[in-house]
Amino acid sequence: MVDGVDRMTRAGNYVLGLMDDDERERAERDLERDGDFRDAVVEIAERMHMFDITASPETLPRTMWEAVSARIADMPQMRAASPGDNKADIPSRPIIQPEGTKAIWRGPHSVGGSRGLLMAAALIAAFALGYLAANL
Repeated sequence: MVDGVDRMTRAGNYVLGLMDDDERERAERDLERDGDFRDAVVEIAERMHMFDITASPETLPRTMWEAVSARIADMPQMRAASPGDNKADIPSRPIIQPEGTKAIWRGPHSVGGSRGLLMAAALIAAFALGYLAANL
């Protein structure tokens, strides 16, 4: 017994002309006998009707293409960037801090010496205390 997917695949191959002579003859015999296969072929043929290559393509007026091109050119993405478009007038914080600032304001990764050791010891103590509190 042929399931629906195989039937539709076979019908699609028949409609598109992808079968060899023996398969095509067998499919044509099945069209006379198998109503489900016949319905599948009709359904595929109706779907493929819109892709018929024998239909003459409609020519669009030139003004249509000019209107489409104009709409695309009006999009913000299509405008050329100018030197005045950058955001230089917006004040921003410098990425690298000046030498006179304290290391703590640059982030904990830059704290060295005894302060760094003290921060590491405090974190270890906090984790140990949390572990002990959870297990007691």
